[in-house]
Amino acid sequence: MRPRAMTKLTFGAAAATLGLLATLAPTADAHQPSGHKPELKRIGYFTQWGIYGRNFQVKDLETSGTAAKLSHINYAFGVVGSDGKCLMGNAPGSDPWADYVRPVDAATSVDGVGDTADQRLAGNFNELRELKAKNPGLKVMISLGGWSGSAHFSDAVRTEAGRKTLVASCIDTYIKGNLPVDGARGGAGAAAGIFDGVDLDWEWPGSEGNPGNGIRPEDKPNFTKLVREFRTQLDTYGRSLKKRKHYELSAYVPTAPAKIDAGFEVSKIMRDFDFVNLQGYDFHVSGEKTTAQQSALFARNDFSVDQTVNAWLRRGAPAHKLVVGMPFYGQGWTGVTGGGDGLGQPATGPAPATWTAGSEDYKFLKVLADSGTYKLHRGYRNGHAWLFDGTTLWTYDDPTVLRTKASYVRQNRLGGAMVWSLDGDTPDGELITAIDRGLTRR
Repeated sequence: MRPRAMTKLTFGAAAATLGLLATLAPTADAHQPSGHKPELKRIGYFTQWGIYGRNFQVKDLETSGTAAKLSHINYAFGVVGSDGKCLMGNAPGSDPWADYVRPVDAATSVDGVGDTADQRLAGNFNELRELKAKNPGLKVMISLGGWSGSAHFSDAVRTEAGRKTLVASCIDTYIKGNLPVDGARGGAGAAAGIFDGVDLDWEWPGSEGNPGNGIRPEDKPNFTKLVREFRTQLDTYGRSLKKRKHYELSAYVPTAPAKIDAGFEVSKIMRDFDFVNLQGYDFHVSGEKTTAQQSALFARNDFSVDQTVNAWLRRGAPAHKLVVGMPFYGQGWTGVTGGGDGLGQPATGPAPATWTAGSEDYKFLKVLADSGTYKLHRGYRNGHAWLFDGTTLWTYDDPTVLRTKASYVRQNRLGGAMVWSLDGDTPDGELITAIDRGLTRR
């Protein structure tokens, strides 16, 4: 990886207190008018499947105080099927039961009223509707694809007809809310008004993602055309309503310059996107043979948040449309040898974890940090943290790191912060509170 050009920026007294002796600023944004101070976004992914093992319900966003600190919820994920359409039902990753069929009892419901057998909308979708009623400024986006759900994008968008069909089907299902009938649930307009836009999570156009994904060189221009088609159809539908509405359009986009160049005509797509969410984590993962940082703010000759921001700015993205991704989980290795603080040392494999080896929610890492068994290390200059007990290492973001990153976003007039995923936070919303305070100077 080539070293990038770097310039210095001083964060001021708050960052200096955290030990950031000197930091690196992204280059100036020629697209952003002088004096532009947009509201900083606070975006959180809610995982459809989190209601099961993790027992993380939509109501938890209200009781933790998280919903009041968010501007957007990205619902993960909508499915693009092998037929090139957004679909719900008989397809891997689709779970209508979780989305709108499952009855939610009074104790688990946002409004304290249990679902009845004859209502057309139940499940997560109805709970999101109730959450929006309690938080009128909150927007909900449907995220399409994801790591294991991007297999069919390339095939679906090869032709103009295919793109029009895909976009129309997604708008029909999620924006118009026309759901398949399942007993008393679903039907025309059953989910209307829940989703305020579309988030494209194609991982990745033109380059490798999950094994088995369709990939072709023409993904790059086809992605641009797909974005244009979404923008056109969303605007057309929004203007057709009695009370006109702007439906937002965003995407999750990569950190690696090679992946950016393989799949994204940056200057073109940014005209149609309201914002993009930058990959700010998984710079290194537990499947690698050597321990490393997964989400550092700065790093020399390595992936980092700052490197990602600069990569998008240099390719023509306006700063105020760049939202920085932040993890609510850590990457972990075990069998670490070599001594020291454990970073940059060989390991035998992913660390044991609650749900998936090598990946652990922050709420569980906090318990480890407080146990006295692990020592907390900080890369103050680089803006990251890790735990090491002599054998097992976890690299993650804690409140101190997140406040620093939020200050970076604010000082450099970026678009805000995005988190994956909300179910990794503590029951009292410790991490989202740190981000909120960092973005608002509190």
